[in-house]
Amino acid sequence: MKTKHLMTVLTAVATLTVSAAETTETMMDATETISGMTDDMSVTGTTETKGVKEITLPAWIQNIKLSGYGMLQYQGIDKKDAETNSFNLRLMRLILDGKIGNFDWRVQIQGTNVKGPGEPTVQLVDLYAEWRKYPEFKVRAGQFKRAFTYENPTHPITQGWFSYAQVINNLSGFGDRTGEKSSGGRDIGIQLSGDLFPNAAGRRLFHYQVGVYNGEGINEKDKDNKKDIIGGVWVMPIAGLRIGCFGWTGTRGDMTMKYLDNTFTYKGSVRKNRYALSVEYDKDEYTFRAEYLHSQGWGAAKAGNNVREVDYSLGDKADGFYAFGIVPVIKSKLHAKARYNLYRERKEWGTSKTYYEIGANYYFTKNLQLNFEYARVNERATHDNYNFVDVELDFRF
Repeated sequence: MKTKHLMTVLTAVATLTVSAAETTETMMDATETISGMTDDMSVTGTTETKGVKEITLPAWIQNIKLSGYGMLQYQGIDKKDAETNSFNLRLMRLILDGKIGNFDWRVQIQGTNVKGPGEPTVQLVDLYAEWRKYPEFKVRAGQFKRAFTYENPTHPITQGWFSYAQVINNLSGFGDRTGEKSSGGRDIGIQLSGDLFPNAAGRRLFHYQVGVYNGEGINEKDKDNKKDIIGGVWVMPIAGLRIGCFGWTGTRGDMTMKYLDNTFTYKGSVRKNRYALSVEYDKDEYTFRAEYLHSQGWGAAKAGNNVREVDYSLGDKADGFYAFGIVPVIKSKLHAKARYNLYRERKEWGTSKTYYEIGANYYFTKNLQLNFEYARVNERATHDNYNFVDVELDFRF
């Protein structure tokens, strides 16, 4: 009986040994097959580890970076006969950045609940490539921020307020005075820029930028075969300080205009002759900035929203000014802020609208912050004075 049990155990062991050998052989065959398949693939840069080739992606693919951010908002306004009290999805963006040789590129998609004629809730806002081999001379082409003012290219979260300043919104291509659809300060064109004259520490003291654009904002072809020319320069005498000026000349085409006697209308172009004077200090979490903007050229019946009808009652001049300070109360954790924010729709004090703003920004982490803002608003045209409150939760990834 014992002999019979012994023979059964030996038979089972032999069977398992043969099975294991066959399995090992099968696995080796599979490895050889995969290795052979890899040999047949045209992949740039492969390395061999213990007989198995590992695929290494090309550098331009490895350099692709996905990022984005969201801005959640609550606003309350107690203006007489126009009270509002609402939660809002201010903004969401997804960004792809990459590098191919000496070229950097970016694609940025925006989603927002703000919608007007010709302005979809999801749209392409950035699509460009920039040659950056030399810091003294860079070339950017595609759809991107116009080369006008310090505030325009500032990240909306870094900018620190419930919105860009009124004069930036109206005269820098956000909800533009000419009726151009909200374009976030962007247009399609080509730009040259560079930084010159490095000091002993390597910090460059002079910056220039000049661009040629369609003049119609984002995702739009030129309507009158004319181009906008925008440029700016600034000096940086000490670390953190910039003192600059900007100029802009161009047109917006396909506008409905009237002869002075109002007898009939015709299609034409409105001028955009603008300049800006700017100063900024930004260092060690202290940020102070002031800009004055002036515009000559007729305005549309309504700023933004892709309106193409001229409103002559607005006159052909507008201007505005803002100044703010953001300072650390608790470094990297809590910032206090104050801003004076003025816009004059007809360059007359009787048309001025002014926000007197105070607030604070609290940073849970570098990628998550809570912003609070209170403003007293004065509208001289309607003799209105009212209160404004904004709370935002902003995050990045």
